This record gives sequence, structure tokens and C-alpha cells, in this order.
Amino acid sequence: MSKTAKRRWSREQESEIDGIAFGSEGPVLIHGYDAPAGGKWVDSVIPGKLSALDRSTGEVLWKAPCEVGYGRGFGAGFGALGQAVVLGPSQSGHRAVRMSLEDGELLEAGDIPPFDEALVAPDHCICVSAARVFGVDALTLSETWEYTREGERYHHIARTGDRVLVVFSNLHTRRGGVLVIDAETGHFEELLVPPSLPVIHGLVVHDHAFVLLTAGLEAILPSSRQGELASSIALHEGRGTRDTLSLIALRVDGQAGDEPLWFRVLETRSVDELPGVSVTGDSGKLYLEQGAWLEARDILSGRSLGEWTVPGLDEKIAWQVASGAGLLAEETRISVFELPA
Repeated sequence: MSKTAKRRWSREQESEIDGIAFGSEGPVLIHGYDAPAGGKWVDSVIPGKLSALDRSTGEVLWKAPCEVGYGRGFGAGFGALGQAVVLGPSQSGHRAVRMSLEDGELLEAGDIPPFDEALVAPDHCICVSAARVFGVDALTLSETWEYTREGERYHHIARTGDRVLVVFSNLHTRRGGVLVIDAETGHFEELLVPPSLPVIHGLVVHDHAFVLLTAGLEAILPSSRQGELASSIALHEGRGTRDTLSLIALRVDGQAGDEPLWFRVLETRSVDELPGVSVTGDSGKLYLEQGAWLEARDILSGRSLGEWTVPGLDEKIAWQVASGAGLLAEETRISVFELPA
């Protein structure tokens, strides 16, 4: 039986929230913007603001204008030397900026290509667009490498150590898979999942395993597990004939075609009837979000660790988990919940 997650604190914001960053230590970062009256703006990018809040109390530590505004593509996190790094659109094209975590002072800004999704780490920011994956040095803010290959489209990225897992699809078959590139050089390393899945909704990675939120598991399961899949579908309350939403965990150091660590059929209903579901990972745990309901599972075993109702999760703008706490951004509210699993 699920219980309501304990709220550590909640704060209303003056600006609309469009991005957050949350680590194992340090402040909560909130990126926001002031929507223009009537929803009209001359330029394609609305100017942004960055705020830092105390992770324990929600007290505002500072607010500062941000060169990165509201628009296509966003990434934020913690770089080296006690700095915040924010990437996204500006009124002069896409930019990466470094700001002081002490007071929000702008330290440096650099132009970068457009992107859809970004991961920020102290050494590199990894960005992905439909046509390419590229790295930006977190100190110099200059592009250092790119990965692209004809016939591929890129969707999601996740990083563990010096390996970046990339969800991609074949442009001809429109089937998805997972490949690995080096985080320092962008060089291709290996193919973990061949482009055979009909869809990949989400990716979570840990030191030894990664989990896909996907469908059509028969395409990648070895013959020894096909019977188990058929049984799971037949016994599912959705009464469908195939898995339309599933979780599958595979080894990061494995090879294409290996046995999965575990899998779970979530839905067998038709695609048009599927609920909004997403996944997040932290500290060896997988968090499955469905509406306001949240379940934690061990990434390696798939064992359930607990479930909660998180007020406002069904209205989320952004959601991150770090060190046993969940950071939830709604339209103008930021909250931190305890997740003791």
C-alpha cells in the first residue's frame, strides 16, 4: 500500500519554472522566466533567471539574471570550482554559461550549437540533438567533440563514469537501440541494444546496469526468456496480446543479445490508452513515475523498495532525485520530498 511522501519544504516562486538542478550536496538550482503580458514576445527566447535555494530549508540564497533563457533545449548542473553551469537558448543563439554558486555572478559564457537535452558534469557537458551528440568542456565552454553517423537519429543520453549511453533510432526502420560512446572523446565504443525496439521512452543508468522504459520486448529477449514474457502478458490485467509498456534491465558491460537482469511488463493496453509514465534513477535505485504515484525499485534486481503518492507529481514541469530526496518543480512551485527507500 502506498503512502504519501513527506514534504521537506515547499516554496512558491515569482517566475515560471522551466528547469532545475539537484545534486548530492549543495543548493537547489531553479531556472525560470517571466512570461510576457498576453503571452507575446518580440524575440523567440524569453530572458531567464537563475535562483539558488538551500536544499534543507528552501531559503533563497540568491537570484540572478541568466544569459540562458526560456526556449528549445535546457541543461543545468554543477561544474568544477564551485560553479553552476547552465546551457540553453539565448537571444544570441544557444549558450553555455558558468555562474558562481556563492552569489550567482556570471563568470563566463560561450556559444554552443542548438541541442534538445544535456547532462552537466564537472568535466564535460554532454548534449544531444536529433542529428548529433557533442561534448562541451565544462570550464572553457567550448565544443570538444561530436558523434554522428549517417542513418541514425538520437533521442536520450545517460552517463556512468566515462561511458555515455545514447538512445538512438535507425532512420530507415524507425526502430530504437542503445549505443555507447566515450565521454572524453565521443568515440564509438559498442552497441548494447541493436535498433530493434519499436520505441524507447526513457533510459536510466547506474554503475553496472541500465534500465529502458520501452515496449515490444520480444525483439531483444533471448529465446530462453520468451516464454516468461508470454506468460507475463497473458496474466496481465490489461488483457492485451503484447507488451505496450515495459521495463528491462541490462548490464552496462554486457553485449547485444545478453540475458537481461530482469524485466517487468507494465501495460498491455493499446498505445492510445497508455498513461503518462517516466523513469528517474539515483544511487542504484530506479524511480517509476505514473501520475502522482511513485515506485522505487532496485536497479540490479528489480525488487520493489517502496511506493508513494507525491502531491503535484502529476503536474510536474521537472523532477529529479538525489540522495534520498525528490525535487519537484510545478509551474511556480518548488518542493523537496523525503524518499527513504
